[in-house]
Amino acid sequence: MATSGAAPASSRLPPLDEVKAVVLDPKNDFDVDQILTKKDVQNLIQLCVSRLLDTTNPSLSTIKMQVYFDLNYANRAELLREHRRVLEGRLAPLLRDITDSRPRMREEMKNVYQTIVSYVLLSSGLGSPTDLEVVREVIGPKKDKEQQLKNLTMLVTGIRLYNKECGKGGKGIDDLPAILNEAVPSATHSIEEHLNACRVLAHRYTALLESMHEDQNRYRRLSSLKLKEALFNVRQYEAFLCILLSDTVTSGQEIEKVSVEFTATMEKLKSTIQNKVSVDTKEAFPLFVAAFNLWSRFQDEILLLSFLTNMTNCLQQFLETQSQLFPEELLTSLLEGVTVRTDKERIRETMGTRVNVSDFKNQEWLFPETTTNFDELLIQYHGFCAHAIGAKGLTLPGMHCS
Repeated sequence: MATSGAAPASSRLPPLDEVKAVVLDPKNDFDVDQILTKKDVQNLIQLCVSRLLDTTNPSLSTIKMQVYFDLNYANRAELLREHRRVLEGRLAPLLRDITDSRPRMREEMKNVYQTIVSYVLLSSGLGSPTDLEVVREVIGPKKDKEQQLKNLTMLVTGIRLYNKECGKGGKGIDDLPAILNEAVPSATHSIEEHLNACRVLAHRYTALLESMHEDQNRYRRLSSLKLKEALFNVRQYEAFLCILLSDTVTSGQEIEKVSVEFTATMEKLKSTIQNKVSVDTKEAFPLFVAAFNLWSRFQDEILLLSFLTNMTNCLQQFLETQSQLFPEELLTSLLEGVTVRTDKERIRETMGTRVNVSDFKNQEWLFPETTTNFDELLIQYHGFCAHAIGAKGLTLPGMHCS
């Protein structure tokens, strides 16, 4: 990539790619077709160290942002898998106490039984084993505890969720559906606010960079400023926020689906159990287990939303350098006489305009209507125009930018 700053990554960018960016930067005079000599390596190290020590350059903040996201971001499946691994690790000693015990006396049996109750409460995350009212609800008829521990946990938790639904128990169980119904719009709104703010900055930086290419006087005035690096910084921030927003929307869709299923399960339980002298366990038990599984999915979404909110908040720190370089007062003065256009306005203005291929003799252009399997091509630079990046260092969104 022929740019001097850290360009936006499509998702997660390994730190090694930043070293490659230094090598590929034509200003550094590395021959990419040759193996680096010892002198080249020393020069590369010096250049990388210089960039890392330049704390006033937004490029360093962009690299830090990329490294932070690479090390901390996880998709839904990865995050939930890791959470379950950690939870199983925490419960492992308690599980061993139960499964390895061979009680011979009544007191020992009582202790094992109390340990089982603690396991059920801790693994379900619904109430404290130190709360007597919660424990009394869990203990229930002993015959229900004669199953395997995992099934017992699901069964008892399902019963407690049903009790809560009927207003007869469920102490210590938060109203997760209600909490999530508030959390999703809040998280979505927060990310969208950050997205809108960073896009405004991106549009302003882009307008200033374009004005430099059109006016030599303005170029001399602005060339010493790190506008390009600041633009890459906010575009990278935008790319990561889009990932987090997409995950948040997915979470909201999952919550809607689970809420419908959970309500339907509770209605089935009520029609199966209420006002009946006897209940067939073959009918009721599967519904209790289903309630447990659905509630576990609510808990997953709580975890995911907390993670996404934390990631959103932590990413803000990587905008500080460019915001210090370009405070609002300075940006306003620099933009005098400059027209600022949004990404959508740019695309709308060029809609229907076609590249004249003969103007670019050393480049190959692929068009959707004439290229076989165009939709299957891997589009690099996160949908930004490759020519604009290479020729001017501008991140201009292409027609198919997501």
